[in-house]
Amino acid sequence: MNTVVGISGASGIIYGVRLLQNLPPKRTVILSADAEKIASVELEMTRTDIEALADAHYDNGDMFSPLSSGSVRFDSMVIAPCSTSTMSKIACGIADNLMTRIASVALKERRRLVLVIRETPLSYIHLQNMERLAAAGATILPASPAFYPNPKSVDEMIDFVVGRVLDELGINNSLYRRWTGKRPTGSRGSRRTAR
Repeated sequence: MNTVVGISGASGIIYGVRLLQNLPPKRTVILSADAEKIASVELEMTRTDIEALADAHYDNGDMFSPLSSGSVRFDSMVIAPCSTSTMSKIACGIADNLMTRIASVALKERRRLVLVIRETPLSYIHLQNMERLAAAGATILPASPAFYPNPKSVDEMIDFVVGRVLDELGINNSLYRRWTGKRPTGSRGSRRTAR
């Protein structure tokens, strides 16, 4: 599988990093300038650190990258995290950088496009753009962890979201405990009294 991972300038750079760590080859990463700054703040990682997790990388301003053409094959694209600005550009057909151009190619060539939206609350404009993208064939996957697996750490909550992305790509993974309808043995969930 040939997967392109875009990391845009939203909080939650760890989603893109963990995705790269769990994707099979071939992995290509594109990091925006704002994502590079946020990675330094949130993870103390550099662009070089993140690009080293992939098999290939391109500058977000490199519109001459082979991936900017629909004639070059790739299987899927995930933007994680996906800022609402990047989402809005894609929804409106604006391809002013390599990340948004590849997303545009994915939609027009009917390839899988998964957007891990990392924003809350959402405005009416955001929701309209999500609707347009879903109608065009994209998967909108908000970074919303579940609590039924009784996560014990932030890492487990992150892995739930990354595992769901891998599910969307058809990649087997065991990053999270799947719903069985039963409470995990030995779990001690908090009891909350209704008020």
